[in-house]
Amino acid sequence: MELLFYVLVCYGMTQIIVYGSIFNKIRPSPDFFYGFGKLFHCPLCMGFHVGWIVFLAIWQSGYQMWSDIYLGCFLYGCLSAGTSYFLSMLLDDYGLNTHSTKSNIEEN
Repeated sequence: MELLFYVLVCYGMTQIIVYGSIFNKIRPSPDFFYGFGKLFHCPLCMGFHVGWIVFLAIWQSGYQMWSDIYLGCFLYGCLSAGTSYFLSMLLDDYGLNTHSTKSNIEEN
């Protein structure tokens, strides 16, 4: 249950940072500082950084989710990145994302 809570917290925080209108005035443009601003427009990239920061916050509260803090930061950052990206591709503002692409195979 704690893992589900962690994933949902990271997903929510990532969505707010990447897509939330509250950050529109302070979110840098994608070409900011040699492309570093792209981090703030990508749920996969931001999800990783949100993941290790949330992991450290939980670690500091006294709940040790992993025995090695450095490995835990990396692994939970990867977990957050993957699930944040997956959920952001699966869901959009209108519910399930139903965008389809044309196949290279001609339909008869």
